[in-house]
Amino acid sequence: MSIDNFSFRVTVETHDRTGEVLAVYFQVRKGKTKTTREHADGNVFADYDRHGRLLGVEMLAPCRASVLDNIARQASAKQFIRRAIPHGMLMASS
Repeated sequence: MSIDNFSFRVTVETHDRTGEVLAVYFQVRKGKTKTTREHADGNVFADYDRHGRLLGVEMLAPCRASVLDNIARQASAKQFIRRAIPHGMLMASS
């Protein structure tokens, strides 16, 4: 039996004057990052621990929901990210 030890948290960085969202970090679990993988042409980065478990996802620009769904394969992580994403950081599907 695997225990995932989820530790969900969202950090949003905004522009001081305009309030525009500049970056969002979705922490899925605590841990030390071993690998960071780039997605969506450098707009999204996913951090993984030494066991290949997702630690968090950083968004630097809007992206499609499918990008996040592919990164967060576990249902609880997908639901967390989908519910916590700020308005304007998710692109409509085409």
